[in-house]
Amino acid sequence: MTRSARRAGLAHLIGMTTTTQPQTPLGPVLTLSQLAAQLGVTVQTLYDLRSQGRGPRGFRVGRELRSRVSEVDAWLAQTEADDAQRHPRQAG
Repeated sequence: MTRSARRAGLAHLIGMTTTTQPQTPLGPVLTLSQLAAQLGVTVQTLYDLRSQGRGPRGFRVGRELRSRVSEVDAWLAQTEADDAQRHPRQAG
């Protein structure tokens, strides 16, 4: 089949549109290993925090636990706020 014949056969597709992005974008995600490396802690520390209800929210893809970067950002902000309340800065 020639190139022009292939083009003619596909010409009806030119006007078609498709949505390639989901309605709610997934956004960037990190594996627990990636997150641990970013934070300078072990993966076990993150598992321990999660089991205590103090870690970032996440979800499993197969065997690997992942967290949305937006969830990690929110968790870090809350952790910082909690720490600031427990240890207020001294005037000086």
